[in-house]
This record gives sequence, C-alpha cells and structure tokens, in this order.
Amino acid sequence: MVLMKAPGRYFVTTLAAAAVLSGADVAAKKAAPAPAAPQHAIQLAKAGRCTEALPALHRAETHLTDPDLRRQVGMAGVKCGMAVNQAPEALHFLEALTRAFPRDPEVLYLATHVYSDLSIRASQDLLFAAPGSPQVHELNAEALETQGKWKEALFEYQAALQKDPHLAGVHYRIGRLLLSQPQTATSTADAKKEFEDELAIDPSNAGAEYVLGELARQAGDWNASIGHFSRAAKLDLNFADAYIGLGRALTSADRPQDAIPPLETAVKLEPESPAAHFFLGTAYRHAGRKADADRQFALHKEMSDKANQKREQLHSEITGSSGNPQ
Repeated sequence: MVLMKAPGRYFVTTLAAAAVLSGADVAAKKAAPAPAAPQHAIQLAKAGRCTEALPALHRAETHLTDPDLRRQVGMAGVKCGMAVNQAPEALHFLEALTRAFPRDPEVLYLATHVYSDLSIRASQDLLFAAPGSPQVHELNAEALETQGKWKEALFEYQAALQKDPHLAGVHYRIGRLLLSQPQTATSTADAKKEFEDELAIDPSNAGAEYVLGELARQAGDWNASIGHFSRAAKLDLNFADAYIGLGRALTSADRPQDAIPPLETAVKLEPESPAAHFFLGTAYRHAGRKADADRQFALHKEMSDKANQKREQLHSEITGSSGNPQ
C-alpha cells in the first residue's frame, strides 16, 4: 500500500485504484462472450440453427486439440455455410478440413459435393445476371462438349466469339474440340489456325503453344516444334509435357545433348512419369551415355509397372473384382 501525503492528511490510493480495476475486470469478463463448447456448436448446426451455429463453430475451432472433435466442427461448419448460402464460410471450414485430413474419404466426398454445388450456383448466378453474355455461351459449350455433342458445342463457342471476338480461351477450346473429333482432311489445319488465333489474343497461353508444338512434331517440322515447345515451357515452368515434347523434338533433330536438360527437368517435375524416363533414356542413348540410359529405361519399366498396378487396383475397387480374371 502506498500513502500519498496531502496538506493535513494522508490518502490511501492503491486500495481505491485496485477496486476500480477489479470492477473493470469483472465488467469486461461479463461483457466478453464465453467460448462456445464444441458440442453445443455442433448441436446448433444439427438442429438447423446455422446462423447461431457458425459463430459458435468459429469460436470452438480455435480451442480444439482433439482430432475427432475438430473434424466434427469442420464438417458442421461446411454444411452450415452451404445451408445459409455463405460460400466463404463453407470454404473456410473445408480448407481447414482438407488440410488436417487430406486423405479422409468422408472429407474428400464432402469437398466433391461442395465444389460441385458451388459450381452450379455460380453458373446459375451467371445465367441470371447476364443471360446473353459470351460467357453463358462458353459455359453451354463446355457442358455440351462433356456430353460428346461436338457440333452443338462448336456452335456455342462460335456464338461466344460473335459476342466478343477477343474472348481469351475460346479459340483454344475450338482447336482442341476439332482435334478430338473424327479427323477430316482439314481437321489439323483448321485446329492449327484456331491455336494461332488464340495466341494472337492471348500470347501467354502455354497450352496453345504446346499443341502447335505437338502438331509440328508429328509433321516432322523439328524447328517449328522446338520453338513452340520452348515457348510453352517458358510460359509455364511446371509444364512437364512441354519439356518432354521439347526433348523429343530435339532428339529427333539429332540434338540429343540439347535434349537432355529439358528431359531431366521433366523427370524432376514428374518423377513417376514413365514417358519422361523413357525419352530421357533415349536422349542419353543417342548421346552415348549407355549407363545413364539403362538406368532411365529401368525406371521407365518400374514406373510403368507401378502405373499398371494402380490401374488394376482402381479397377478392382470400382468393380469389386480381383483384377486378375481367370
């Protein structure tokens, strides 16, 4: 206790100050909401009281250490966010779930439905907000393309371009569509023009550069192929197929030493790719590096066997068969 001297008397100050502080602490404690119990927040969500549940679930998740309880809170948060049409809330809880439980089947199943539902909602919003927009035609075309309705999809893509001739991505999709149909005498030339038109609109489209490189490689035009694949790899540094295409074209052009670096990059990007190991082994062999080539061919076989095993396992899981019919 501290005594302060004033004319004629002493005042006790610390006791009064302590009383004031104590009163403030009590008031603050009364004003601050108590952390919601996780089970209570989950029950609110199950009862459909999502407007109340979401804040409670947010408070609850910050104090959780039990994995099962954290999972329940996350699942409830996702479902409530979707129920009240609050996509940011649903995505917040879903991101936390997929980060904490990346291989949980129920979490992955939930994520599939959430992203699918959000996609449908966004497409409906687009349709109501701008029914005559080129983006609606583009969306229709993509849906028709997945159904194998090539002519109808092409019509919708062309309608999108009529609305906006400079719409990025549409010429690329038309070119891809032309190559996916039964080939005619002009299919390749028509597709090539679409990819070139795409690059005139969007020079950063690595996919268009890649397909032009592949078309040139198939035609035996090594210089054009090398140029397109090189640009595709520069535009997207993680584009493993572009590095593979570049390596193949350089090897075919009798430049195996130049082919090795891009193919080594492809192997680093996709170490389980059988194709990357095979074409790197081919480049090594042409460069006279037999031991390195043998190692890559061995890895090619190993990765091919592993890929086949995965396919057989997936097939057996889907069909319920053993994968080894007698």
